[in-house]
Amino acid sequence: MDRNSVIGFLLMGLLLVGYIFYNNKQAQNAAHEKAIQDSIANVNKPKTVPVDTVASLAGTQLDSAHQAQISGEYGVFAAAAVGTEQTSVLENDVVKITFSNKGGQPASVQLKKFKTHEGQPLMLTNNSFNRLSVEVPASPTKSLPSADLFFAASQPQQSGDQQSISYRLNAAGGAYLEFTYSLKPGSYVVDYNIHAVGFNNILPGNQKTIALQWNSQEDKQEQDMQNERLNNQVHWMTNKEKHDYFTLQRTPHEKLDNELKWISVKQQFFNTTFIAKKTDFASADINTKVPESANIVGQTYTTLQIPYDRSADFNFPIEIYYGPNHYKTLKSFDLGMEKIIPLGSGIFAFVKYVNKWLIIPVFNFLSGFIHNYGLIIILLTIFIRLLIAPFTYQSYVSQAKMKVLKPEIEELKKKYGDDQQTFGVEQMKLFKSAGVNPLGGCLPMLLQLPILVAMYSFFPSSIELRQESFLWATDLSTYDSIAHLPFNIPFYGDHVSLFTLLMTVTSFMLAFYNRGMADQSNPAMKYMPYIMPIMFLGIFNRTAAALTFYYFLSNLVSIILQFVIQKFVINEAKIHAQIQENKKKPVNKSKWQGKLEEMQKRQQEMQQRNKK
Repeated sequence: MDRNSVIGFLLMGLLLVGYIFYNNKQAQNAAHEKAIQDSIANVNKPKTVPVDTVASLAGTQLDSAHQAQISGEYGVFAAAAVGTEQTSVLENDVVKITFSNKGGQPASVQLKKFKTHEGQPLMLTNNSFNRLSVEVPASPTKSLPSADLFFAASQPQQSGDQQSISYRLNAAGGAYLEFTYSLKPGSYVVDYNIHAVGFNNILPGNQKTIALQWNSQEDKQEQDMQNERLNNQVHWMTNKEKHDYFTLQRTPHEKLDNELKWISVKQQFFNTTFIAKKTDFASADINTKVPESANIVGQTYTTLQIPYDRSADFNFPIEIYYGPNHYKTLKSFDLGMEKIIPLGSGIFAFVKYVNKWLIIPVFNFLSGFIHNYGLIIILLTIFIRLLIAPFTYQSYVSQAKMKVLKPEIEELKKKYGDDQQTFGVEQMKLFKSAGVNPLGGCLPMLLQLPILVAMYSFFPSSIELRQESFLWATDLSTYDSIAHLPFNIPFYGDHVSLFTLLMTVTSFMLAFYNRGMADQSNPAMKYMPYIMPIMFLGIFNRTAAALTFYYFLSNLVSIILQFVIQKFVINEAKIHAQIQENKKKPVNKSKWQGKLEEMQKRQQEMQQRNKK
């Protein structure tokens, strides 16, 4: 490996390390943020109406004192204060949703085709923290969360291939609030319609919006809680087609004043998204909390403002997506929802196009007829290496040329000693006369960098790889582990990833194989190829097994290709003869080269003057 190749490798490594640390950076002020989150959560948490006897009065005959107490607290919704909780189910082949008449809301949501890391049913919603509630006016001065009131439920209906169920909350004077939910076969989408009748008579005259409170708790589903929390985010799309997001660990509160087409709470592999079907959400206020719990990834408290036109008969249709972060599925909505999948961000945002136009199409094509994802990764690796094979070949030719010129370069070093300026000028003349491009060895590395970064984004977020096994790796979407350590090693972890070790070993093999090409007089150039694998060992130990497997395969292919090309394809004697022929040809200097040499000559003259 020549000096320029080492520089290219070093730049690639530094850029990759920077990208990894950018994506994995933890919030440094966690304790301070936790205090803020707790206070915000307490303020924003839905309030339970303080009537101690209400729960115990369900199904009993109320006396006049209790009736007066409930009427004072619940106003026009006093009749809905007491009831018996009952559930109903809408179900298709991919999702099962259980609804409760208390609040007329989803009580649990199960994704039927997926399991947790422990093999349990995967529930996106399954506890009392999750609430879907409309703020209803109990009186001119008081409002209540609908989630605390009992709705009258209809029986589930079947219309064609669509199931539906309705919940009605009746108010005094004939006004009512009605929620209707519909589910189609094979769909992760629930049609949710908010129907308010007569609210124009009981809402304040200046009120232009209705508050929809959506609380969501994300429970642990995967092997690595740290990665789950890094991927626990809130995403949204404004009516101006602007997508943005934040991570719960880093942002305790976000106020969105723009109109929103959709808003999503994203987990590592799944998401719940509210999509405004006809009229956009007016705004959103989001508070978050990351509890100190081994089983809770994060919690969000989102208040969506629904624009209200004050009509006597008001409808606001919403689509709720409960499903996987599957690129093709999310893209089918044609709303930019696929942007919640991290295919490239920050300074490496451009690699999302590598994923969209190269990695994902090839991956999907292969998975169409191959069901072993380890084999798919092998074929994908071979395809990528074939794609850059011409550049790889030119790189090895460039290295061979540099190797042939190495004795002459050593002679120049002896001749000019410490005069690096003159040495540089003469070295460039030698390269030019021999027809050698000193940067020829860098191009394949620069081409591999965006592909490697694209893989770094794609593999850990690919729902297709989730819980897919290969060899000793039981889940290609997370790290493989052949041993769990009884202690934690800083910058490494508490487990041993075999694919990461293989990746590191093959990286050392490449460095050792190319040791003769490095500049032995420069310690940085001499030892850097051995330092980078050690750095990567700690960084990649927690990453997806699919990624480290790919990196290991790529290194292995490089070793085999380099051996075959240099042993059986490249003829150094022929290259040496060609270089000698090139030296005899007149050298045509470009304008840029002429200016560069002129600048170098001036610098030499100035240095000589300074010495005198």
